[in-house]
Amino acid sequence: MTITARTAVFGTNPAGERVDAITLDNGTMRVVILTRGGVLADISVPGRDGQLANVVLTRGDFVDGGGDPSFNALVGRYGGRISGGGFTIDGAFHALAGDPETGITLHGGGDGWGRRLWAADPFDGGDRAGVVLRLHSPDGDNGFPGAVDVTVTWTLDGANRLQLDWEARTTRPTHINLLSHPYFNLAGAGAATIDGHVLQLLASHFTALDDAMIPTGAIEPVAGTPLDFRSPCAIGPALRSDHPQIRLARGLDHNLVVDGAGGQLRAAAILIDPASGRRLTITTTEPGLQVYSGNFLDGSDASGGGTLLRQGDGLSLETQHFPDSPNQPGFPSTLLCPGETRRSTSIYAFDVV
Repeated sequence: MTITARTAVFGTNPAGERVDAITLDNGTMRVVILTRGGVLADISVPGRDGQLANVVLTRGDFVDGGGDPSFNALVGRYGGRISGGGFTIDGAFHALAGDPETGITLHGGGDGWGRRLWAADPFDGGDRAGVVLRLHSPDGDNGFPGAVDVTVTWTLDGANRLQLDWEARTTRPTHINLLSHPYFNLAGAGAATIDGHVLQLLASHFTALDDAMIPTGAIEPVAGTPLDFRSPCAIGPALRSDHPQIRLARGLDHNLVVDGAGGQLRAAAILIDPASGRRLTITTTEPGLQVYSGNFLDGSDASGGGTLLRQGDGLSLETQHFPDSPNQPGFPSTLLCPGETRRSTSIYAFDVV
């Protein structure tokens, strides 16, 4: 089996900069990754009938990120929400770029890493192919202290496994929570809603949210809530539950605490489309998994196929540390100090049932 990595021009952003697309292909599965934000623009895998379908949602503005630069992109410096206008390290408060009314910073601020152009080094040969993406984030980037250098490696193997490895270093103590934010629909992008998808989460607890969608600090059991996917079940009923947590999020938008020890590679989620037979299994070293049903996709933006994107078109499964960890001493720490290297691995494995 020959697994290849090819580079082609994808387009030009409004600043006149070239955006490249790196295509990884193992003969049965194809992955397209953009240098703008490390976007997963295409993950095409076969169904039970052998036919390929792109199982991530697309957008018409992928070349520049448009109104949602986090869509299918690498998110940083901090994926998820940070409250209180910032955080304190060693007695010094660091104010972040965020919503001036709520004091909440989402996905690292308005000019987050999903908008940036990443340097790309594709590689192939042997039984794997991939691309190494690199980004330098200067000291004070969106208010975050420290100059950070981050390296992200996407690797495709012959068993239809797409692996995400990242590592980061800093010149000053800072907080970092890099994540990838793809929207999955295993029936194929634009085919149908994910209501009938069957989801299993290897997570017995979740971080409860307040009315501002910020963790309260409590880690609560999923038992007796619509977030209990410990046994495989369809997604649709949970999205329509009148449970307070579902009501305030307008659906699923919750951090699940993955069972087992953080830092160890273990299963976090299994997603199945019964019609096509496609199955996605996610394993990760991260302590959490954000499960998001696209609740703010309201038809105001178009997909790459020209249809309007709406709630429930896809499910985002984001391996991560917990939201607002810099302000929650009871959560696993996201602090990165000089001389340290933060590392993370997540694997997206595709097959059919």
